[in-house]
Amino acid sequence: MRWVLALTLAYTVAEIAGGIASNSLALLADAGHMITDDLALGLAVLAGWFATRPPDRGRTYGYQRAEILAALANGIGLAVVCAFIFWEAIRRFAAPPEIRIGLMAWVAAGGLGVNLAAAGLLHRHAQGLNARAARLHVLGDLFGSIGVLAASAAIAAFGWRWADPVTSIVIGVIVVVSSLRLVLDSIHVLMEGTPGHLDAEEIRRALAALPGVTDVHDLHVWSLGGRLPLLTAHLRVEHSTRGHDVLRAATALLAERFGIDHVTLQIEPADFNIRGLPASVDKGGASP
Repeated sequence: MRWVLALTLAYTVAEIAGGIASNSLALLADAGHMITDDLALGLAVLAGWFATRPPDRGRTYGYQRAEILAALANGIGLAVVCAFIFWEAIRRFAAPPEIRIGLMAWVAAGGLGVNLAAAGLLHRHAQGLNARAARLHVLGDLFGSIGVLAASAAIAAFGWRWADPVTSIVIGVIVVVSSLRLVLDSIHVLMEGTPGHLDAEEIRRALAALPGVTDVHDLHVWSLGGRLPLLTAHLRVEHSTRGHDVLRAATALLAERFGIDHVTLQIEPADFNIRGLPASVDKGGASP
């Protein structure tokens, strides 16, 4: 992401200058998007570094959620930028300005090359919602460069100056849809939802099928940074079953079948209740 940040920073200045000189809204829209990319990638790099900090007494889970907060902020920021692009595009429909097509096309071609290199770097080396947010920014610029080239070709061939604002709107719609998905996924992680590749009910059935297990309850599956899942559960076992045997079997099952290595399991005897006493001793008689 540091290399991608350097690439986008280097080309942002050229694209802004080219957009102003050519009077192309599509190019300026792409440049505006690249400015948000610079900010977003800077935030993503900072959040990625912050997430690697070890846990401390105040934050025993560490700082992995910093990446999710960065992804959420980036998704919202993309949507706001697109709203401004839509507004300017609608305004330009009424009076399409003159556009220097050659300069517009050359700058867009350069942006296409930069964004292809950036997208390739992120695709090979970055994972998680934070990196996905960075990829969305770069892919948005990639689509933007392609759209600007298409618009410049349409204006040159047919004189369709309205192709410039239309291209801006199309780019904006693509980015808004991707941003909405990113925001929803970030909120899902912050709400401690079950990771998308796991089925909590399937996990419950698998644990309940272990020898000696009579019930599985208080099962929770979530993730901190959108990647590594965590699980807690209570397993009720028969009196004749040794708890450490169930613990070994359950831990192995979760790791091998579901890829969950961070597990906390509470093994409970058949007469266990919420107060931790045998049912016959609990005067309240509360059932589990």
